Amino acid sequence: MTEPILIKKANPNDEKVLSIIEELSANLYLRFGSDGKNSFTGWQFNNSNFVFVTAEIKNEIVGCGAIRPIDENTGEVKRMYSKLPRKKIGQTILAFLENQAKNIGYKELVLETRVKNDEAVQFYLKQGYKVIPNYGKYKDRPEAVCFGKSLK
Repeated sequence: MTEPILIKKANPNDEKVLSIIEELSANLYLRFGSDGKNSFTGWQFNNSNFVFVTAEIKNEIVGCGAIRPIDENTGEVKRMYSKLPRKKIGQTILAFLENQAKNIGYKELVLETRVKNDEAVQFYLKQGYKVIPNYGKYKDRPEAVCFGKSLK
């Protein structure tokens, strides 16, 4: 029997939450030489268009994810992480974030990951995301691959 996954909105600066973010950053640094922290700046805590969530199993934080605005119609998925593979944590987080994005009024979600991050690339393709031209700061970065999904 699989344990239920509880998704909770959270403050990414909360002491309990920082450990999963640091685990994600360390994992990214080990695998790709960059921790991704510089892509998660300017968080607006009192802005409902910014959503950060944790996933918990048996009161243990086992994953996280976030969305933030790119513009009034587009949200960006950030800091997706699951510390336990093949438990549907990532799918559960992403489905929750997609519902939040629809409620906010976003028409589309976009995201970036590394071309080398084959697990993430395959995960997003399975969740219905399509490869899109690199956007924003990722435009001239060949190590980046960007994805988008219509929420209509």
